[in-house]
Amino acid sequence: MVQGMACRLASTHGRLLAQRRGQHTGRARTLHIVSQARKGLSELLSLSSKDTADERAPLRPGKVSPMREVPAHIPRPPYADSGMLPDWDRTPQIHDAAGIEKMRAAGKLAAQVLEMAGGMVAPGVTTEEIDAAVHKMTIEAGAYPSPLNYGRFPKSVCTSVNECICHGIPDSRALRNGDIINIDVTVYLDGYHGDTSRMFYVGEVSPAARQLCEATKEALNAAIKVCGPGVPIKSIGAAIQAVGDRHKYGVVKVFVGHGVGKVFHAWPHVAHHRNNEPGVMQKGMTFTIEPMFTAGRTQERYWADEWTAVTADGSLSAQWEHTLLVTDSGVEILTAYE
Repeated sequence: MVQGMACRLASTHGRLLAQRRGQHTGRARTLHIVSQARKGLSELLSLSSKDTADERAPLRPGKVSPMREVPAHIPRPPYADSGMLPDWDRTPQIHDAAGIEKMRAAGKLAAQVLEMAGGMVAPGVTTEEIDAAVHKMTIEAGAYPSPLNYGRFPKSVCTSVNECICHGIPDSRALRNGDIINIDVTVYLDGYHGDTSRMFYVGEVSPAARQLCEATKEALNAAIKVCGPGVPIKSIGAAIQAVGDRHKYGVVKVFVGHGVGKVFHAWPHVAHHRNNEPGVMQKGMTFTIEPMFTAGRTQERYWADEWTAVTADGSLSAQWEHTLLVTDSGVEILTAYE
C-alpha cells in the first residue's frame, strides 16, 4: 500500500511539472521528459503491486438452493432442527480418553471431507456443487454437517471466495480462473465436532494472491508451534500478529478461534492478534486456531444474508484452520491432512 501511494504521488507530481505554463527552456523540457518517465514507471509499479480488486469482478451473491435433507438416523446437534444460534458454551472442552478418541475421529473425517472438496476446485465449478458433495460424503460417513441450520445457515459448508473473509454461503456462482477460495468443513460425528479449513487456488492465481494465502498458512503454523500445556492462550494471537506484521497484511480481529468438542463453539475465545485475554491451555483441551489475513484493510461488511462477511475495501482475504488437542508436551493436530 505504501509503495502504491508513493507511486501515485510521484505520477501526480510529474504531471504538475509537465503542465507548468510557458516553460519552453531546456530545463523545462528535461523536467517534462523526466516527469513522463516517472509517470509511466509509477503506473507500472502500481499495477504490479496493488491487490487485484480493480482487475477482478467484485463478488456478488448467486442463487442459493433449498436446504438439504439429512436422513433421520443421523445423530444431530441440538440446534439442527430449531435453527437456533446457541450461546457460546463458557466451559472449555476438556476430554477424557474416550472423548479424545471421538475427537480424533471427528477431526479425521473433517480433514477427509475437506480434501475431497478441495479436489473439486476448478474453473466452472460452483460452490453449490461443492456443498452437495460435502453434504453427501458427510452423511454417508454417519455424520451431520455442523454448519447446516446453525443459526439458520442454509448450507453444509462455508465457501469464502476472494474478498470474502469467512462464512460464505455456497451458491450458483461458478469459480473463475484466478479466484482463491477457503473451504470450511465441520462435521458432527458421534457427538463431537471436528472443524477445519484451508485455501485452494482456482486455476492460475496471481503471485500476490498466492503470497497472501501462504503467509496466512505460515501464521497458523507459527501459532501451533507455541501451543502446549500451561501456555497462555494469548500467545497464539501474538504469534499470528508477528507473521502478519512481517508480511504487512491486515490481521482480522473480529473473528476468533474457539473451543470445540461436544459443542460447536465454546470458550476460550482464541484471538488472532496481540491481546490480553486470560486463560491457559490445559491437557485434554480442544480448540481451533483459524487466522484470517487481508491484503488491504480489515474492516468487514455483511451481505443481506447476515452471514457472508467481505472486506469493505474489496481486498483479498485468506484463512487457514485446524482443530488442536493439547497433549503432555505440545499439541496434536486433529484435522491434519496428507
